[in-house]
Amino acid sequence: MSDQNIIGLCILVCLAVVFNFSLHRIEEGHVGVYFRGGALLSHVSSPGFHMMVPLLTSYRSVQVTLQTDEVKNVPCGTSGGVMIYFDRIEVVNILDANSVYNMVKNFTADYDRTLIFNKVHHELNQFCSMHSLHEVYIDLFDQIDENLKSALQTDLNELAPGLSIQAVRVTKPKIPETIRKNYELMEAEKTKLLISIQHQRVVEKDAETDRKKAIIEAEKEAQVAKIQYDQKIMEKESLQRMASIEDEMHLARQKSRSDADFYQMERQAEANKLLLSKEFLELKKYESLAQNAKVYYGADIPKMFTLGGCSSDPTLGADAKISRKDATIVSDFEQTK
Repeated sequence: MSDQNIIGLCILVCLAVVFNFSLHRIEEGHVGVYFRGGALLSHVSSPGFHMMVPLLTSYRSVQVTLQTDEVKNVPCGTSGGVMIYFDRIEVVNILDANSVYNMVKNFTADYDRTLIFNKVHHELNQFCSMHSLHEVYIDLFDQIDENLKSALQTDLNELAPGLSIQAVRVTKPKIPETIRKNYELMEAEKTKLLISIQHQRVVEKDAETDRKKAIIEAEKEAQVAKIQYDQKIMEKESLQRMASIEDEMHLARQKSRSDADFYQMERQAEANKLLLSKEFLELKKYESLAQNAKVYYGADIPKMFTLGGCSSDPTLGADAKISRKDATIVSDFEQTK
C-alpha cells in the first residue's frame, strides 16, 4: 500500500470520527441548547438531527412537555420540635419552549434543582415551623399541596415566568413510632365513636320511621272512621228524607181525598139546593102523608081526636096515639074530602 493510500485512509477515518461527534439527535418534546467553551449559544434547536462543531461545542436536551420532579426524603421540624420526614413530594411542571434560552441562561440546564427542589425544601420547612405536629399530620395535611403549589408559582412568576406548576402531590410524612401508635389508637377510638354515632342515627331513623308509620296508620284509621261516620250520617239523612217524602205524599193524598170529599159534598149541597124546590118539598110532604096516613071509617071518627093532644081513651093503644100535627093533617084531609 502506497503512502498516498495510507494518508487518504487516515483522512477518511478522521472525517468519520468528526462526523460522528458532530451529528446528534434531539428527541420529540425536547429542545437543544448549545455551549461553546462554556458559553451559552443563542441558538435553540428543535427535535431531529443536528450538526455541531465537535470538541468545541456541547449540547443539552431540555424537556418542554409536562414532567414530574420527585423531591424525596424532605426533613421538616414542627413548632413543637418534632422532626418528621416527607418521603416523596411530586411536582408536575411544564416549561415554555420560548423561555428555554432565558431559563438556561439564568438558572442553567438544571433549573429545576434551583427553582423546584430547593424551593420545596424551603417552603415545607416554613410551613412545619409555624404549625404543630397534629396540624401538619392531620388537621392541615390536606392543605399542604395547595399551599406549596401557590408558594412555588408565586416565586416562579417573579423569577422564571416561563415555568408553570400544574400540581403538587405530598405523601403522608413519617413521624416517630411512639407518636404514630398514639395517633393510630386515637384514630381507632375516633372510628369507634363514628360507628356509635352512625348506629345511633340508624336507631333514631328506625324510631322515626316507626313513628311516622304509626302516625300514618292512625291517620288512616281516623279517615276510615270519618268515612264510615259520614256514611252512616248520609244513610240517616237519606232515611229521614225518605220518611219526610212519604209523610208529604200521605199528606198530599189525604188532602186530595179531603178536597175530593169536600168537593163532592159541596156539589151535592148545590144539587140538593137546586133539587129541594118549594114544589118538590110540597110533593114530598104529600107523598109522606100518603105513606103514613091511616083512614078510619065510621060515624064517630071526629070524636076520637082532639086538637090539643091524644085521645083520652086508653083502650086505643099505641096506634091510636097521634100528635097534634097528625090530627091537623087528618082534619085537613077530612076537609078536603
